[in-house]
Amino acid sequence: MKGNAKEAIVRASINLFNVNGFHGTSIRDIAKKAKVNPANIAYYFDNKHGLLEHCFTIFFERYVEEIENGYGFIEQGAAISLKKIVENIMIFQFENTHLTRLILREISLDTQIVREIMSTYLMKERYYINRVIEKGIRAEEFRHTSPDYITLQLKGLLHMPFLNTHYMNEVLHVRPNEKYFVEKYIREIYKWIDGVLCQSEYNKAYVAVN
Repeated sequence: MKGNAKEAIVRASINLFNVNGFHGTSIRDIAKKAKVNPANIAYYFDNKHGLLEHCFTIFFERYVEEIENGYGFIEQGAAISLKKIVENIMIFQFENTHLTRLILREISLDTQIVREIMSTYLMKERYYINRVIEKGIRAEEFRHTSPDYITLQLKGLLHMPFLNTHYMNEVLHVRPNEKYFVEKYIREIYKWIDGVLCQSEYNKAYVAVN
């Protein structure tokens, strides 16, 4: 029962933080939606900031794990590894749309918790992606380019659909919460990798997600 209460609190907080914002959501609001006593939130998370920090942790632990899993393909080639990283991140974000939207919005703010995330998880992200790009350049799979600028462009492609869902729905009439979208969008990022980074037609033979 205690585990269920903790999970209910996390689910409720993600929903309410998305709808009302962090500052527009109270502990009482979360407790009511989760159908728990407000004391349960203090027991598990101390306060609302502790709850938000927990959301950051559960997101970035998985996020970095997906990058590491993709990096595990590096011996098969830099392009294959980078595409696997893309695939893993996109599927993870698609399966956790509300959490992803919350975290990507909060990470844009200059707060203590964001600075801590920058110095840990996001430095790991940079490390793995840079390693892949640098290996691709050394192996002449990739054109000579700046790993940091490529990382910046890649992160924009990976995160934009989850930050701009209303624009996508109302203007582009694209539904980012549909499986068809994520499969097609992954293939479009593969094309970007092939066109921007890859030097050889060999790298374009990577099999798209089924």
